[in-house]
Amino acid sequence: MTSPARLIREPALSDVAEYAYAATVEPSARLVFTAGSCPLDAEGRTVAPGDPVGQARQVMVNLEAALAAAGARLTDVVKTTVYVASSCRSDLVAVWEVVRDAFGDHDPPSTLLGVAVLGYDDQLVEVEAVAAVRAER
Repeated sequence: MTSPARLIREPALSDVAEYAYAATVEPSARLVFTAGSCPLDAEGRTVAPGDPVGQARQVMVNLEAALAAAGARLTDVVKTTVYVASSCRSDLVAVWEVVRDAFGDHDPPSTLLGVAVLGYDDQLVEVEAVAAVRAER
């Protein structure tokens, strides 16, 4: 079954970005909007305090679980927003590498932000996503 989403790469724009610049979704799709996926374990504890990469790994595990509960997969994602509580660009890049690697060859448009603080104690990373799946799925 083909995806109702189409990732768009524009040759006139720089190819250094490791994601598509835009995405479209066919009208026959059902959209899935996730809350920000947080680095929490099943008991609600923040995983890997002080470790943005460790937190990013947990965030992606949790994001996959949330998507699956809605009948979607990472390959159905058409947009992400990645939040990192840091003003250090190297932290943002390290988190981005975890997120990018979790998506593999699927490279949906994404926004990466350094922010002052996130909602949970010791939280450094959060990822929200929009996915599109065929309406019959």
